[in-house]
Amino acid sequence: MNSSDPGCPMASLYVGDLHPDVTEAMLYEKFSSAGPILSIRVYRDVITRRSLGYASVNFEQPADAERALDTMNFDVIKGKPVRIMWSQRDPSLRRSGVGNVFIKNLNKTIDNKALYDTFSAFGNILSCKVVSDENGSKGHGFVHFETEEAAERAIEKMNGMLLNDRKVFVGRFKSQKEREAELGTGTKEFTNVYIKNFGDRMDDETLNGLFGRFGQILSVKVMTDEGGKSKGFGFVSFERHEDAQKAVDEMNGKELNGKHIYVGRA
Repeated sequence: MNSSDPGCPMASLYVGDLHPDVTEAMLYEKFSSAGPILSIRVYRDVITRRSLGYASVNFEQPADAERALDTMNFDVIKGKPVRIMWSQRDPSLRRSGVGNVFIKNLNKTIDNKALYDTFSAFGNILSCKVVSDENGSKGHGFVHFETEEAAERAIEKMNGMLLNDRKVFVGRFKSQKEREAELGTGTKEFTNVYIKNFGDRMDDETLNGLFGRFGQILSVKVMTDEGGKSKGFGFVSFERHEDAQKAVDEMNGKELNGKHIYVGRA
């Protein structure tokens, strides 16, 4: 394989979490110190031309790309730490879930860089992400290792360890299909449905109205705070499994009050 081919995955980096004002010129200035660059592209909205917050940087040599990844990951550009990983280094590997580790109960002070620094001791990392919202870390994240062996080492050494004074859970990431398969056929039939991400403008009566069309409802509960305000999630209990399944199939991902709601088995 010709390593100077711009399509060569070994020499191409994904750069994410970019400030919207970051340009190709800024990235060239930053990354050219690692070695000769073939091309840089900041991905933009086709209509507004606003940055989508990520870019690709293609080096002539894989060694230079690796140097940039090792020395520049989480460096700050225009006030934001950027996240760098291999661009489609092995697409089939990424899709397969091999080497993917799930971490939960993270201290809110742990960011992408801290997670990367902690887990890079166990092997090459393809990607690393602390899940966050507008309020910061949600307390869990993912690390995708290049090999299953590295993932197993990380799980063995880190599961149950203290990280910034909190005992973390580290385990193999499981897809929804895997989790359902492990539950077994005997528990596949469900009647309780979990709904989240509907915001604070929701009460029991409204939720009942939304889901009543799918079948007989036994109970509805919107979880609220001390002041009686919705916490953004709740439960609906149906009489029949078929009705609960229909509600999940039709309502999951639907937009409600400007948000896409999640609907799944409780």
